[in-house]
Amino acid sequence: MAQRARFSSNIGFLLVSAGCAIGLGNVWRFPYITGEYGGAAFILLYIFFLVLFGLPMLTMEYTVGRASQKSISRAFDVLEPEGTKWHFMRWVGFIGNFMLMMFYTCVAGWMLNYFVKMSAGEFNGMDTAQVGGVFEAMLANPGEVVLWTVIVCVIGMLVCGLGVNKGVERITKFMMCALFVILLVLVIRAVTLPGAEGGLAFYLMPDFSKMFANGPGGFAEVVYAAMGQSFFTLSIGIGSMEIFGSYLGKERRIFGQALSVGVLDTIIALMAGLIIFPACFAFGVDPGSGPGLVFVTLPNVFAQMWLGQLWGALFFLFMSFAALSTVIAVFENIIAMFMDYKGWDRPKTVRIALVLITILSLPCALGFNVLAGVQVPGIGDIQGIEDFIVSNNLLPLGSLVFLLFCTRKFGWGWKNFIKEVDTGEGMRFPQWMHGWVSYCIPVLLIIVFVMGWMPIIGGWLGL
Repeated sequence: MAQRARFSSNIGFLLVSAGCAIGLGNVWRFPYITGEYGGAAFILLYIFFLVLFGLPMLTMEYTVGRASQKSISRAFDVLEPEGTKWHFMRWVGFIGNFMLMMFYTCVAGWMLNYFVKMSAGEFNGMDTAQVGGVFEAMLANPGEVVLWTVIVCVIGMLVCGLGVNKGVERITKFMMCALFVILLVLVIRAVTLPGAEGGLAFYLMPDFSKMFANGPGGFAEVVYAAMGQSFFTLSIGIGSMEIFGSYLGKERRIFGQALSVGVLDTIIALMAGLIIFPACFAFGVDPGSGPGLVFVTLPNVFAQMWLGQLWGALFFLFMSFAALSTVIAVFENIIAMFMDYKGWDRPKTVRIALVLITILSLPCALGFNVLAGVQVPGIGDIQGIEDFIVSNNLLPLGSLVFLLFCTRKFGWGWKNFIKEVDTGEGMRFPQWMHGWVSYCIPVLLIIVFVMGWMPIIGGWLGL
């Protein structure tokens, strides 16, 4: 049997894991929902939930991976008590990772396409309406969207085909280091813009009154948004992080590793806001303008800056690296799942996975043009359907399975979990979290699941 691959260094593990977590949820979703829910006060609530909600779940995924030395396709087979059926989670992993890539590769292609457009000066002299027209024209062109989706799939699989160390670790480390440098340059440029002070105050000075502006219902909505963002930002529940635990040695305790990844993930999200909010305030743009903030509003903001073409190109290069780091990490998980489950070698698995992912990504790429008529009431287009299945269903329910497996006697159990998670040097898993993890987080996961369905059911019932 071939020896399990290992990261060549701890920094490799941290950057690859952070690369999986640091995706468009950080640099696209986080800034605009922060804008919608009032800025700094929302950020504090988000960090609170990240520590008490996201990190314990991330720790459990890593621990299952390291203890089993397998991807999610075989991890539960190795650890489950005899006669139990926890191994059904492999199908959640297969479906979740494939479906995540079915729409994520498409959006990553948008980012690469925008980097090329911005570098070529296509947005120079345009106002917001004209930039919006470019975005709509891109989505309406099936050939353009499919081309960039295929390019993303090929890049991701070429990197994974080189192996864990020479491909995934080496390329992701380069992209993550470049991402930090580009991000730092953009932050310095944004905060030194004339009029940026208003954006910094909005972003960094908590105003808790904004949380209660719409009464108790409004506060509950803000709390749910913060809890959801702290959970979804780490992509936990479908084994996309578990795989990296299986490449870890026993030298370091896992909770400290998970904390480091969570800190890196949060730093990137916060720094993205330090670009977007000062720039928006400097040019009089609404920072809560929704998903179109990145593709419609910001290109117009960059166009108004001195050397705006350069800053815009750097921003979309940063966005592309963030997206590609996630694509590469999840592709590696898909490849490892097939290798563990079917016993295939890496070259064969890469070829098969490339064909499968490319074909499965086509409905989303065509969902804004050829298949635009495919809609589900209350959910939306094909991308919305795929995102809903992953984010509102597989992630919370998959996380609940991981949690029950690690805390209940009819699963792997708390004693086995603590023994594994605390093996090595570094920070121990906090013992006071036992009750919180075992009884409170399951309730929160159910709330996340139910709240994700409530707007859909309400729409179907006409409420």
